[in-house]
Amino acid sequence: MKQRIIDYFFLILACAIGAFATTAVMIPNGLTIGGLTGIVRIMQYYVSFDFSLMYYAGAFVILIIVIATIGIKEAKKVLVVTIMYPAILFVLELFDFKLLEEKDVILAAIFCGVFSGVCNGIVFWRGYAFCGTESIAKIIKKKFMPQVDISKILLALDACIIIISAFIYGRNIALYALVTQFIASKMVDFIMYGFETKIVQVDIITSKAEETIEFVMKSLDRGVSSRKTVGEFTGKEKKELVVLCSPRESMLLKKFLAQTDPGAFVTVLHVDTVWGSGKGFTSIEKDI
Repeated sequence: MKQRIIDYFFLILACAIGAFATTAVMIPNGLTIGGLTGIVRIMQYYVSFDFSLMYYAGAFVILIIVIATIGIKEAKKVLVVTIMYPAILFVLELFDFKLLEEKDVILAAIFCGVFSGVCNGIVFWRGYAFCGTESIAKIIKKKFMPQVDISKILLALDACIIIISAFIYGRNIALYALVTQFIASKMVDFIMYGFETKIVQVDIITSKAEETIEFVMKSLDRGVSSRKTVGEFTGKEKKELVVLCSPRESMLLKKFLAQTDPGAFVTVLHVDTVWGSGKGFTSIEKDI
């Protein structure tokens, strides 16, 4: 219960920062971004409804599709934020507050990227996720393109949203959206592990090795290797597991181990690059 309260505190903080970025910075300055927010901005150009209500509708439509296509387990990861974020959006919309005293798209693009990145970074850090284009990308990968890396599908989706925005809001706004998207992605990395890599190596020594292997392979959809290791202090032999994953997935793994084996010993290492086949890895044949 204590851990859940801490999680909810950070989630409320993150959602408030993200909602502030949208209602007080992005919308007043006529900007947009990728993801579900960008989709709603496109719809808002044609339909005059409150942003929060349209976001709520879009998030729940995606949530229903997720449940119908890839199961309730995946939906549980996004359910809390799906309910919480639009609710805070609705509250902040009532205040009609603007961060900048006058319209300035350059400053707005920068600050929107910073706030959005902090929001996403905190959510990922606590092991949760938004119900947006990331969920759509997972559905596309599972149902239509299992051979394509999910990060490439997500990049293509966000790129399509920004390109469509260019036809509606103009090329300049689309270019500012790219700036916002870039800053946001860097802020996510900074919140998670600093300005480092998007792949980390997690070394785990645990008495619950088989349960951990099952979690990594089935829930995270990642590979795992193991080797025998001996602790000289105890003289006991255990399995040491090695997992290469994203920073967000490492946080999910941390939460799992905290619940199943609080005595586990875990080391997280930043990785400059990984050559091989896997999510977020670089093909060994690239640039050869």
